[in-house]
Amino acid sequence: MTPFQGKILRGAINLRIELAKKYIAEAEDYLKKGDAVQASEKAYKTAEEIVKALAEKFNIPEYQQASKEGRWYTYWLASAVNRLTKDLGWVLNGWNSAYILHVWTESFLTLIEIFLYLFIINQFCGETTET
Repeated sequence: MTPFQGKILRGAINLRIELAKKYIAEAEDYLKKGDAVQASEKAYKTAEEIVKALAEKFNIPEYQQASKEGRWYTYWLASAVNRLTKDLGWVLNGWNSAYILHVWTESFLTLIEIFLYLFIINQFCGETTET
């Protein structure tokens, strides 16, 4: 990889992390307004961007496949989470919290439960910026 390519890669990763920060802030705003569905969707987008950023940073096979295909599939995200968790440990908890919000918000979760999951996802976002 040339220095120029490395700079572009770091820029792309930083962009994903900035998007994740934006999404988590939006999720918190939606939660304050009592909009559980939108808060949950923004929280999921936060985790999705974090996983993509980490996959790109560590150049794992799932990232390479998504790059080749030009898009990410949910099963690649889940596979990336499993691979990243082996090395980083904390990835699974953040992803699982976001996925629960993504799947179950509309019918089962209270605002308090959503707040607790958002707290975990916010930590997930913080861990990523330190990695």
